[in-house]
This record gives sequence, C-alpha cells and structure tokens, in this order.
Amino acid sequence: MTTPESREFRSGFVCLAGRPNTGKSTLTNALVGAKVAIASSRPQTTRHAVRGIVTRPDAQLVLIDTPGLSKPRSLLQERLNDLVRDTWAEVDVIGVCLPCDQNVGPGDEYLVQQIAALGPRRPRLVALATKADAASPDRIRRHLLRIDAMQEPCGIVWEHIVPCSAVAGTQVDEVADVLIGLLPPGPAYYPDGELTDEPDEVLVAELIREAALEQVRDEVPHSITVTVEEMAYRAGRPAGRELLDIFANLVVERESQKHILVGAQGARIKQIGTDARHQIAALLGVPVHLDLRVKVVKDWQSDPKQLNRLGF
Repeated sequence: MTTPESREFRSGFVCLAGRPNTGKSTLTNALVGAKVAIASSRPQTTRHAVRGIVTRPDAQLVLIDTPGLSKPRSLLQERLNDLVRDTWAEVDVIGVCLPCDQNVGPGDEYLVQQIAALGPRRPRLVALATKADAASPDRIRRHLLRIDAMQEPCGIVWEHIVPCSAVAGTQVDEVADVLIGLLPPGPAYYPDGELTDEPDEVLVAELIREAALEQVRDEVPHSITVTVEEMAYRAGRPAGRELLDIFANLVVERESQKHILVGAQGARIKQIGTDARHQIAALLGVPVHLDLRVKVVKDWQSDPKQLNRLGF
C-alpha cells in the first residue's frame, strides 16, 4: 500500500490566472485555508503577485494569485499585465479561472491565447470553473462543455477541467489534488506551517485597501492605493498587553475622491479604519491602533515616478 510517506515529494509553483473578478483570490484563500489575498467585487482588487503556501506530507504547492489580465487603460494596468505574463513564464502550472456564472467570452479567449503564445515550453494548464455555487447544474454542464471547446481554437490542451466553489467549499480539495498531481518532484521551499511569504506591512496595506474598496464604488476603487508609513509596537506596554501602532495613507488621484473617502464628518474613513483594524488584529494576533490619512497624488496610475515610488 502506498502511503504519503512512501510517495516521492512533489513541489512547485502554480499561477491562478483569469480576467478581473473571476474568483482567483477567493480560491487562493480557500486552498491555503487562511486569508492571504484580499478579495472584493471591485475591479482591479489584486495588484501584485500574492503567494499562498499549501503544505502536505507529500507535497508543497505554492500558489501565486495574480492581477486580472485586462485591456490597459493606464500605465498601472500595463505594468500589472506585464507582471502577469512574467509570472506565467516562471511557474509549473497555470490554473485559468473561468467563473460558472459568466459566459466564456472574448476576454477569456484572449487570455488563453496569450498563454498559448508562450510556446511549447509553456506551463501545464488546468481550467477551473469557479463560482459553481452561483450557477445551476444545467448552466455548469453547458459551461464545462464551452470550456472544453476552447482547446482547439485557442491552441491549448487542458490537463483537467474542474468545477469548484471557494465560497461553498465545493471541490476545493479536488482542485489542490489536481494541481499537486501536475507538480514535478522537488523539495519543500517553505517551512511547514508558513502560509505566505508576504511581509506584514504588505498584508496590512492590502487589508486597509480591501476595507476601503468595500466602502466606495464607481471610479474611486481604481484610484486607491495604500502606503504604510510606520508600524511598530508602542513603547512602555507591559508583556501580554502589546499594542501595535500603524500609520498609513490612503492614496487617491483627486481631491473629489479624497472627499468621498473621508465622508461626511469623517464617517467613511472612520468606518474603513474600524473594519481594517479588526482584520489586521485578527491576522497579526495583537491589538492595533490604526491612524489613517487620505493623501492626494495626482494621476498616480499614469505617472512612472509615482508608480515606482508606490511599488508598482
């Protein structure tokens, strides 16, 4: 009988790719079993490659959640698209997220064709029919047939097509099994128990941005980024009663957006701070004092110098 201990250890890197809002971040979190990537219904939620780590007795799967590939409308989106393509070239498997509640469209076909253009040494491909909880069985069946039909015209071969729902927890373990089964033999890249290699400051900034995204709509979400200016434990606190002070800026492009984020008598920025503080405290396991300010950096998404300064 084959046991996990007797099987050859497998390890490798898997990129989750797709258009914006196809469930990549939510699936990453479900596979890891913890929140390592922010998720929102707002466009352009993911803005950098987030690594989540799944370790089993016989394997280690390193998931890379990437921004959604879309038509660039700013220098920022051009750089995010470049990041996605660079990531594709460095992984063993690409899981393409194709949500069951949306039709397969030109954007999906364009993305898959871009992967096909990587040539014969491209990563192995898995189609992940995400958001299965949001579709009827009949719609899911038709969706799977449409995904299968993409192969010949797009010039690719799916190793597997897997319907799943990260929200409902449906087939999440099966997704992990499929992805791990396609990894080569190799060592563990991270210690057992490590869930992400993201620095705390980056995770904190992302949780603040997630809280802000949930409070605004229309064009404002595109224009928000977050910088953590200072993060340190408050001096003089006794052991067991630590308090983490965080000073951060919500950066937008126009004064009108600043007024929206601040809200009437500061109500919106206060709510953003409260929501973010709870999430950060849960993540880091320590009480948090969060000082949030809103800063205007004119047209930062199209300014190369500002993008560099902001880490893009």
